Amino acid sequence: MIQKYFSNLSDRQVEQFRMLETLYPEWNEKINVISRADIDQLSVRHILHSLAIAKFNLLDSSNNILDVGTGGGFPGVPLAIMYPDKNFTLIDSIGKKISVVSDIISQLGLQNAKAMQIKSVMLKQRFDTIVSRAVTAFPNFVKQTLNNLVKDKNSRIVYLKGGDFMEEIAPYSAKCRLYNIPDVFAEDFFETKKVIEFFPWGISK
Repeated sequence: MIQKYFSNLSDRQVEQFRMLETLYPEWNEKINVISRADIDQLSVRHILHSLAIAKFNLLDSSNNILDVGTGGGFPGVPLAIMYPDKNFTLIDSIGKKISVVSDIISQLGLQNAKAMQIKSVMLKQRFDTIVSRAVTAFPNFVKQTLNNLVKDKNSRIVYLKGGDFMEEIAPYSAKCRLYNIPDVFAEDFFETKKVIEFFPWGISK
């Protein structure tokens, strides 16, 4: 599935993505980090969905990326596999989820990723990019995470979101770019899915 859309993966990346398809079902039997209804659709609804950010090349100019509300490790783990030269910090307030993510990072041998149990408001480090999968309404997310960004015109929030959210992002529209995931992924699951790229201090040229 992943190679259908990403043809230039190294052998190591291919193996790491294959490992995800085994590791998550095994962990899900012990700790429910992915809904039971979704675990059979892991490759599309979680891994590929996360990689929409990579398909649109939205991290190409980033170095230090924060995944807020990572849950079971999405989008951070697939992105860390895709970008071995970039540093990823995955955070969530729920300890059992971070335990799973930490183990998966270890088993994958990802040297560029770490998982922490912490809320974004308590995190002192700043990042050039924040990624997340719709953990709350977009205005709330911006308010909660803005202090986690380096104050720079290229700093951005990259947010995976579905459904009708145009009203909630209206106040930010001048500083947002929207990407339609069905433009790059054909599966029906992505019909209403988009990526929001928000530049708090202006649109990057």
